[in-house]
Amino acid sequence: MMLKPHRLGALLLALSALPAVPCAPAAVAAPAAAPAAAPEGHTADQIGRFLVRFYGEHGPSDHDRRHHVSQVLLERQQTTAESDVLLCAQNEPQAIAIGPVTVAQAAGVGWATVTTHWGSDKTDTFTAYVRLDSRPIRIDDVICAG
Repeated sequence: MMLKPHRLGALLLALSALPAVPCAPAAVAAPAAAPAAAPEGHTADQIGRFLVRFYGEHGPSDHDRRHHVSQVLLERQQTTAESDVLLCAQNEPQAIAIGPVTVAQAAGVGWATVTTHWGSDKTDTFTAYVRLDSRPIRIDDVICAG
């Protein structure tokens, strides 16, 4: 069967409109990774502001002790009547300072060193931990230095 010239032109025109197909299989490109979602949870700044408010000048208020402390710490305080587990002390300090906050996104926790000031230039330190996903924000654990 012989194609007439006008039909051959139409066939070539139709074939040229088709997408090119490579002869050899091409490597399939991996889909572009979606941009990482912004980390959820409290930031170092939020944790720092919370700790400053929570500890204040002399220690947490009764309200903060009830509403901004993990169940683990509440239970620990019940079994440790001889000292305050949130202050790592038996008495009320003269002043409290909060150090820089470190946040470990992978661990889901942030922490800061808390320094309590006592008479005669004596100080003590402990570390306060906050879970990044706690709602409302609360102290998750306290580790005393000594």
